[in-house]
Amino acid sequence: MAGSNFIDYVKIYGRSGWGGAGSAHLHRDRSNPKGGPDGGDGGRGGHIILMGNRQLWTLLHLKYRRHIKAGNGIPGSAAMKTGANGSDVVVGVPLGTVARDAETGEMLFEIMKHGEKKILLPGGRGGLGNVHFKSATRQTPRFAQPGEEGQEGWFILELKILADVGLVGFPNAGKSTLLSTVTAAKPEIADYPFTTIVPQLGIVPYRDDRSFVMADIPGIIEDAHQGKGMGTRFLRHIERNALLLFTVPADSRDIGEEYRILLNELKKFNPELLDKKRILAITKSDLLDEELMNEIIPQLPDLPWVFISSVTGYGLDKMKDLIWKYLNE
Repeated sequence: MAGSNFIDYVKIYGRSGWGGAGSAHLHRDRSNPKGGPDGGDGGRGGHIILMGNRQLWTLLHLKYRRHIKAGNGIPGSAAMKTGANGSDVVVGVPLGTVARDAETGEMLFEIMKHGEKKILLPGGRGGLGNVHFKSATRQTPRFAQPGEEGQEGWFILELKILADVGLVGFPNAGKSTLLSTVTAAKPEIADYPFTTIVPQLGIVPYRDDRSFVMADIPGIIEDAHQGKGMGTRFLRHIERNALLLFTVPADSRDIGEEYRILLNELKKFNPELLDKKRILAITKSDLLDEELMNEIIPQLPDLPWVFISSVTGYGLDKMKDLIWKYLNE
């Protein structure tokens, strides 16, 4: 998932199809020169539909497809023949995609399952043919309904990564190194902040051929909920994680305080995030000996914790056991 190819936010314009007009045809043939109305209905306009596709991981395919237009319905015709419906446009999106009205910001729906379809813009209804307007007092109506106009508007599509475990921590907390160690993912790793600028996903193998999905969320900084640093652009990905693995390096000045700052950012962004299960991983623990660990333990916050080192592998099996336990409680 290359950084330049990961797009999790797009703004698109959609226009659904117009409904076809109903027909005002009157039946005429050699044996019946003054037949009654037989105009058919118009076909409906095409819908614009979003459909979940588990093969997609990004909204990149919509970055350069800003305008999406569905086909118009075909008018009705003689012999009460209904016109064909306008062609629908089905747009595949990754699981976890949220559709919003661009003007109001209102959430319209979200796509969570493969093959799930939601209508973003319905097509206009086809007009009724004149056969529907025949009555005892009006035997030969010479009019029919026009087709209903299609709808149009701007929409925002946001992707929220679906993962079992989300890594939460400040830049350079060792999240990318951890992900590359326990999965086959190959995120960029360096000694400068914000090395990771897009979420990274990996599958963590566990005992007896079991596994779970881990996501490395780009580093959070204080006041991220206000848009500072990477800001809310990546905080929303945490909403889709079943469990949050907080990563704080062992050389942090105050592990407990760093954890509380991270937790506070999540609370200010969305208080419901505090309902998620949480585990604290003290990374880079190869810098510690047993004596230092014993000094740190009394200062740790009240939640499950584990000392780990992605370099030596220390504590990684214990971390996986904790994750699996809380995922399956």
